[in-house]
Amino acid sequence: HKIRTIVFDKTGTLTKGEPEVTDIVSREGGGVRGKELVWLAASLERGSEHPLGEAIVARAKSEGLALSDVEAFEAIPGHGVRGKVDGRTVLLGNVRLMQENGVILETLAEVAEKLAGQGKTPMFLAVDGEPAGVIAVADTLKDHSVEAVHALHRLGIEVVMITGDNRRTAVAIAQQTGIDRVLAEILPDQKAEEVKKLQAEGRVVAMVGDGINDAPALAQADVGIAMGTGTDVAMEASDITLIR
Repeated sequence: HKIRTIVFDKTGTLTKGEPEVTDIVSREGGGVRGKELVWLAASLERGSEHPLGEAIVARAKSEGLALSDVEAFEAIPGHGVRGKVDGRTVLLGNVRLMQENGVILETLAEVAEKLAGQGKTPMFLAVDGEPAGVIAVADTLKDHSVEAVHALHRLGIEVVMITGDNRRTAVAIAQQTGIDRVLAEILPDQKAEEVKKLQAEGRVVAMVGDGINDAPALAQADVGIAMGTGTDVAMEASDITLIR
């Protein structure tokens, strides 16, 4: 009853956590076209447990694409993935991943900005150090998210959304729900730190989440609330688990 701020993780908590591929954009003049773009990205992500990766794999399967094996696969938390597909070095992830690997995005950066402004999550694909395209994935809000935020507002509670997503995507989703404050581009291991900062402002904070990377923040919050549909680790770290 003392809580004045509730922090929601975005994916799987406010949203359904079942993202779908919405846009596939190849770089103008690039050698990699639409289907090949999906095939490379899905081959790289085939072992992924990340919802965005699963969405790309699902798209490739729906198009009947036979995926290749990946060598030297590496997941870079908060950035993306890399590996070798058919002897080519493939990177798939956010702008930070591209910058750190010296990939110059050119016109693709503008394409991604536009997609992000529509509430979609753009992922860049680079092949052998060259930008190849953008794949956008969108995750829809759960039916009752807007209603829940409004109900909390009526109780005088500030609602905060935390996400690893880029700022434009996050703000677009927050606007759909009426959320007060957005903490975007937060790396998984920074979530607990963000909760601690809110507490340092003198707030009593609840955290709502469902994923493995939410567990430290759930434990840090004054009250941790896990979704019953989420991971065991999140439920273990929280004080309350919502069964439905």
